[in-house]
Amino acid sequence: MSAILQVQPLGFPWATIDPFLFCAYHDDAYPSANAQMGPATSLAGRAIGQDFSRKDGWSMYHGETVPGFPPHPHRGFETVTIVRQGLVDHADSLGASARYGAGDVQWLTTGHGIVHAEMFPLLRQGEPNPLELFQIWLNLPARNKMVDPHFTMFWQHQVPRTTFTDAAGLATEVLVTAGNLADATPPAPPPDSWAAQPEADVAIWTITMAPGARWTLPAAKGADTQRQLYFFKGQSVQVAGQAVSSHAAITLDAGVDVALVNGPLASEFLLLQGRPLGEPVAQYGPFVMNTRAEIEQAMADYRRTQFGGWPWGDDAPVHGRDPARFTQMVGAEKVLAGG
Repeated sequence: MSAILQVQPLGFPWATIDPFLFCAYHDDAYPSANAQMGPATSLAGRAIGQDFSRKDGWSMYHGETVPGFPPHPHRGFETVTIVRQGLVDHADSLGASARYGAGDVQWLTTGHGIVHAEMFPLLRQGEPNPLELFQIWLNLPARNKMVDPHFTMFWQHQVPRTTFTDAAGLATEVLVTAGNLADATPPAPPPDSWAAQPEADVAIWTITMAPGARWTLPAAKGADTQRQLYFFKGQSVQVAGQAVSSHAAITLDAGVDVALVNGPLASEFLLLQGRPLGEPVAQYGPFVMNTRAEIEQAMADYRRTQFGGWPWGDDAPVHGRDPARFTQMVGAEKVLAGG
């Protein structure tokens, strides 16, 4: 039997499987910046506040001056944001703020409710401002959906990379955000995360293969683990002997090793795997619970409490022109990315 269970073309967002809920790949070729840290070009023809057009290779999303996602609520799941290029400015209803990018990862347990903003400030005037990131939604078990929110940063130097070299000397590099691989051990997930449970077998890996490289993706540990491999850059690859010549979400049998043989161009993949929660999912926009009644309660709670309100004077806060990456909790000193 083939190790490949299904192949689907990539869309927006990418198709996911339990315990993952959502995966979006943002790859925006933003132009040079204006004085307000937005694009130094006309925004005519865009549905400002709702621009997912990719006109000229980029979008404003829900931003009006600076691209990004102004304040919005969440309950019942986690967001894992992996930034490969560019910067993200975070602010939330807990009073936490951060600027991160260049390989950093933000892991946010939304729990019983949080409001946060994710803005994409453009700092470079006179040159392009590319942004590339993944945002992944990981479900929380029913028992943990109402835990306190938890904000975690994994700085680039804390996220391990490991390199495998084949018999021809060609390299495959894996960035290990969650789930051990060989001698690479990433930082611990937040305490209430499904990924923090040893039996969950959660892995989030980004794989880069040199042209012609060969590498075997090792079998998962759990007997019922589910695994999705996203081929998102490159020309072609053979997966378990099957040619894949267009970008795709490939559902794999996680219980077997899978041979990858890259084509003539460098290729990149995102791997998401985990043991399924196997629980009912009720979702309404930014709320993910187990029943419709819980969704209605989430909506009522948000209308009543605003999940703590918005302590920022700006409804789309950005953190200035200093490119230094940092995190700062309310009432605490600013912590720079270098420690």
